[in-house]
Amino acid sequence: MLNEAASLDRVFQALADPTRRSMVERLSRGPASVSELARPFAMSLAAIVQHLKVLEACGLVRSEKIGRVRACRLEPQALTAVEQWAGERRRTWEHRLDRLGDYLAEQPDEWDTEDEK
Repeated sequence: MLNEAASLDRVFQALADPTRRSMVERLSRGPASVSELARPFAMSLAAIVQHLKVLEACGLVRSEKIGRVRACRLEPQALTAVEQWAGERRRTWEHRLDRLGDYLAEQPDEWDTEDEK
């Protein structure tokens, strides 16, 4: 459980940066070379590679050298962990809000304000 939490922390830290989120968004449409990923950004190729290293370290991205080109692709398993975590939070709050709604529906109209009467 602790290892899963640390892994999730690394994914969230990686996704906290807008450049890395943009890279993940681009890779969600299919593999891309480092040059293709760098194209929309006004930064050096070295800076792009640093961002990719962060994404690779947390397991969001895999890259491989094909000839002279480094191809990158998204690893959806890392996003699955984020999706599961967010889904658990959503289900908890939906349940709580449903209970609150039920409670309020059972209450007499004493919650009405003087303006509404």
